[in-house]
Amino acid sequence: MSEHVCVGAIAGAFGVRGEIRLKSFTANPQDIANYTPLFSEDGARSFSVTITRQINNGFSARISGVSTKEEADALRGTQLYADRGQLPSLPDDEFYHADLIGLNVLDTGGTELGRVKAVQNHGAGDLLEVQIKGGSSTVLMPFTRAAVPTVDLASGRIIADPPEGLFE
Repeated sequence: MSEHVCVGAIAGAFGVRGEIRLKSFTANPQDIANYTPLFSEDGARSFSVTITRQINNGFSARISGVSTKEEADALRGTQLYADRGQLPSLPDDEFYHADLIGLNVLDTGGTELGRVKAVQNHGAGDLLEVQIKGGSSTVLMPFTRAAVPTVDLASGRIIADPPEGLFE
């Protein structure tokens, strides 16, 4: 498991005084400010975050080291990471997306199907993007208890019972 978890992203400047548009990926979106300092993906920069108000698709926020619109625009697309130790513990049936990426996917008979490449959500629930073993193509598998009865983080694997024909 990674020691850092992506909790948000900077979507560009908001206004002319150095505020940013902040997208939060946390379960309770306003909690992103509780996990500061936040880090860039490479860890080279750290930011303290103060949410100023809610806006369409996120928040307007002030971050340390940014005081102009140009500085805020330069950070567009920067993903923000928090230390795993700052995040709350999860119940047994919930997982951080970062922990699922890279897990091997096996069917209920033990045959390897592939590896989790990404976790996506287009509004109807989480989907595991699984790169098929021995190929470059991927399939989207619903991340439901019926399709994924077992997630074993310690062993680095998922036992799946995918819908008929998904991996053919």
